[in-house]
Amino acid sequence: MPRERGPEPDHNGPERIRALAHPLRLEILDLLDTRGEATATECAAATGQTVANCSFHLRTLAKYGFVEEAARRGRERPWRAVPGGYDLRPDVDSSDAVRASDELALLTVEREHARLRTFYSGARPEPTLRRAASIMTETVWASPAELAALADQIGALVAPLAERRAADRPARALPARVLAAITPEPRTADAAGQSS
Repeated sequence: MPRERGPEPDHNGPERIRALAHPLRLEILDLLDTRGEATATECAAATGQTVANCSFHLRTLAKYGFVEEAARRGRERPWRAVPGGYDLRPDVDSSDAVRASDELALLTVEREHARLRTFYSGARPEPTLRRAASIMTETVWASPAELAALADQIGALVAPLAERRAADRPARALPARVLAAITPEPRTADAAGQSS
């Protein structure tokens, strides 16, 4: 039975964001997203780390609401990612939270860049997988509120697929990475003149 969670952590405070800005913790979250659940021993085997190290990082992820204990398997204590992923837009009134969010964003971009390079420069996948892969870029003109709403809409589109448990997945379902980045450009003289 999953352990009762403590009080909800500060959703977008610097401590919670920094808790995730660690390469091994992101790797463990990826593993849990792919497998559904795993013990510290299974995480250690998959990541090449020690069981004690993975256990420490799993407890840290749990403390900040990113993972939770799954149903016990005899003496084993598996963990699973908390459904819903994470969106760590910082509390903009906190410079510490903004800095922590920037660090996490850069780490995430580095990890996703490596995945993209592997996919596009490696062996050619079967045609159906290649047709399913996509990179989309577009410049949009939108207010900050509209951009925030767009981020929420993208999250809402992805959530039902991300939250599927093994029993609900269709035949041939594969894990796939979704990277959506909304990066407003600083207002320039040209942009200011065109938007008035």
